[in-house]
Amino acid sequence: MECRIGCAACCIAITITSPIPGMPEGKPAGVRCVQLAQDNRCRLFGKPERPAVCGGFTAEEYTCGQTNEDAFRILAQLEALTAPAS
Repeated sequence: MECRIGCAACCIAITITSPIPGMPEGKPAGVRCVQLAQDNRCRLFGKPERPAVCGGFTAEEYTCGQTNEDAFRILAQLEALTAPAS
């Protein structure tokens, strides 16, 4: 599956715990990554400073569904299921 250009669900819906340029503590779920351009494209794509977790994420139907809305819903559910108990 190819990543849907402009979706950015993985850059918003999930927690990223590794440092991101401009977000040294990472980012919490539901917060837009500062490296997303207005068109939802990653400014770090293909660059060495891009976090490994981001580079390792691949679009799959089980995580991204058929639409951008599916991707946000699925990733938010996975985030909730894997979040540490508070």
